[in-house]
Amino acid sequence: MNIQDLSLAMAIMVSTALSPIAAAAHASLAEKEAKQNTNYIAVMRITHGCAGEATNRVTITIPEGVINAKPMPKAGWTLETVRQPYAKTYEYHGPKSEGVVSISWSGHLEDGHFDEFVFRARVTDAFPVGETVYFPTMQTCVNGENAWVEVPQEGQTRGDLKSPAPGVTIVTGGNEHH
Repeated sequence: MNIQDLSLAMAIMVSTALSPIAAAAHASLAEKEAKQNTNYIAVMRITHGCAGEATNRVTITIPEGVINAKPMPKAGWTLETVRQPYAKTYEYHGPKSEGVVSISWSGHLEDGHFDEFVFRARVTDAFPVGETVYFPTMQTCVNGENAWVEVPQEGQTRGDLKSPAPGVTIVTGGNEHH
């Protein structure tokens, strides 16, 4: 790599780090890709509270086409799930017509700290390779909330949004069973 290529690469890295996407990434997924027809371990990172206040609750919405969601309990936090019928039936160790559509952890996370909230779920072939799947996330604090729920519409990018929902890009997977 010559010095011009190196300078261009460094400029791209710096501009990416300072972009609105990076600046807005206060709720983000650790893994940015999920394989189609496989289980995905989602690690949602909450990096600060709401206007200096502690976080008391984190709620993640599981989109249609992501099935068999199972949250990981957190010591000191109360875990709650909401189960509902899916819009269609999926095949995974038998027919799945309902499941977890929302996961909430309630506890206490100081503004000056960060934490991770983990769940496992099956990413079905309802999403074509290359599509981004969004997990709207509500962060409730002592007096207020951060709603990381905006999904880009046609012609928009995540950088156009004030509070983008965390998302993963679907890549070619396989047919893992576990």
